[in-house]
Amino acid sequence: MKKYFVFSVLICAWIVLPAQSIMNRDSLLRLLPMAKNDTNTVKLYINIGQQYETNEPETAKQYYRRAGELSKKIGYTKGVISFINNYTFILNMQGNYDSSLLLNLQAVDLSKKSNDSLSLAKTLFNTGTSYRNLGEYESAVKYYEEGKHIFQKLGNEGIDAIGEDILQLLYYQMHQYTKGIQYGESSVAKLRKLNEPTMLGTSLTNLGLNYLSAKNFDKATALFKEALEISIKTGDKNMEQSQYMNMGDVYLQKGDFEKMKLYMDKALVLSKELELHESELIATKGLSFYYQFKKNYKLAEKYASEALSLSYRFNLRIQRQKVFAHFSALSYSMQDMKQGDYYATQSTLLGDSILNETIQNNTLKLEKKYEKEKKENQIKKLEADKKLQQLSIHHKNILNSILIAGVASLLLISLLSYRTFKQKQKIQQQRIGELETQQQLTATEAVLKGEEQERTRLAKDLHDGLGGMLSGIKYSFTTMKGNLVMTPENHQDFERSMEMLDSSIREMRRVAHNMMPEALVRFGLDTALNDFCNDINQSGALKINYQSIGLDGIPIDQTTAITLYRIIQELINNTMKHANATTAIVQVTKSNGQLSVTVEDDGKGFDTSILKNNKGIGWVNIQNRVEFLKGKLDIRSKEGEGTSVQIEMYT
Repeated sequence: MKKYFVFSVLICAWIVLPAQSIMNRDSLLRLLPMAKNDTNTVKLYINIGQQYETNEPETAKQYYRRAGELSKKIGYTKGVISFINNYTFILNMQGNYDSSLLLNLQAVDLSKKSNDSLSLAKTLFNTGTSYRNLGEYESAVKYYEEGKHIFQKLGNEGIDAIGEDILQLLYYQMHQYTKGIQYGESSVAKLRKLNEPTMLGTSLTNLGLNYLSAKNFDKATALFKEALEISIKTGDKNMEQSQYMNMGDVYLQKGDFEKMKLYMDKALVLSKELELHESELIATKGLSFYYQFKKNYKLAEKYASEALSLSYRFNLRIQRQKVFAHFSALSYSMQDMKQGDYYATQSTLLGDSILNETIQNNTLKLEKKYEKEKKENQIKKLEADKKLQQLSIHHKNILNSILIAGVASLLLISLLSYRTFKQKQKIQQQRIGELETQQQLTATEAVLKGEEQERTRLAKDLHDGLGGMLSGIKYSFTTMKGNLVMTPENHQDFERSMEMLDSSIREMRRVAHNMMPEALVRFGLDTALNDFCNDINQSGALKINYQSIGLDGIPIDQTTAITLYRIIQELINNTMKHANATTAIVQVTKSNGQLSVTVEDDGKGFDTSILKNNKGIGWVNIQNRVEFLKGKLDIRSKEGEGTSVQIEMYT
């Protein structure tokens, strides 16, 4: 189960009235009838909104909007910036990252115009957080570094601690957990000294997530429990439900389903109360895992159906793909292979559709970047032409002066003319070289762009068109079968037709799956395989021990990576469907230019001689992919002794 309850910290303006800083919510509300349209009322609205934001976020947004509207009316720039800083905190908490980014960019522009260094540093950090939430890490680093430079000049230790917490969260999302832990430990130590419980709770949560991803369960548990105590003391229900989620995830990964259910029940109650729909879905799916483990498949299906309904109601497509995958594993556990295959297909189709959108967005970004660089090159070329023209005019003036000087300057004229010729020749040669380079770059860009567009078009046509149509036909035929009375001959023809339809669907999936999984696009083969094995582990269908040696920081050709990923995926699917195995091992090793893959299970095994005449599309796909990689395939298995598959290749 992925952890979607990361704290997204924004550095707010914290504009408060001295007399209001010690008041509770009721006291602040009693001041409203006496408020005037001035800066103090803006600060009053901000203070009231902060009292509501963790437990009643929509009410907090109303007060923040009042502060923003009044600030614009009276021309109070600081108030507008404070409204944006506080309002975007809630937008990030609710997952509205695009709106948050738009507002934060406006705050940066206002801070620059007002020459307020502290506000500028805060808004730069908040904008970096918006980019980080959108997955645009290069832009996030740019804004963080610019803001950090200003904070260092101001010498604010509290802001420095929050900045380190933001950096630890950034490295967590980039899967660089060691660096994340370094920044997180430093942030927690500083916040303990400053006695900032709310910020300390946030930093403890993010540090716990880094330790959890690094499989240090004891350290993660201690950090989450400390953050939970802080959330209860401060009445921060949003932080409280996050800790229940995180604790549930710890015990899920440890296989302690009883404790997992205890925390997921609490998380579900709070997520419904706070209207945190994605958290509600994840908690509901967690309870489905629990009942699957208990073999209470009726309740497991009930909670899985509720999670699927939430994904449609609030358009949570990534979570919907995970619910489909869970439904597939649940069906396999119930020995319903057809239903398992159907949900596995739906999960794959939706995942590839999401991937296609990611690729299209990346392509658009590259096109924009290319157009920007193209315009900059055109400007540089025009400036170079202008300088060349000015140089030519200058040379002509010199020549005219020399001609007027008469015969006595003939030798000097010849020397200057020769020098001018050489300079022109050199400049012309440079221009020719620049044109050739530009032509070569343009041709290369055209080829890459054409390949990417064609790949996107094929994937969309297959998955969104043909794939959905075939899956719908198969599902309709399966439903129809139970309502028809057929002769034995017609029944045999019907089954043969269903087998042909299955073959068509599998063939379509084989072609479409040449597209890269999202984890491969962003993090590479090692992370993609680790996520794949973790998803299988958490489904309860099979226990997989994934090991990688020599892959850390080593780039692998994209075509090789996707091919190996598909081979391992097919082998594990075969294990779950046919081997009756309880555990499996997936090991990928890279050493001295050699890449080795081993997949073993403790299943019932089989006679390997049957593979010589096996024409199944899954087995044929594995053979074809190994041959494509010019690798060696070795399969060892005996009945009752499990199966071992080893692949070796040179990269």
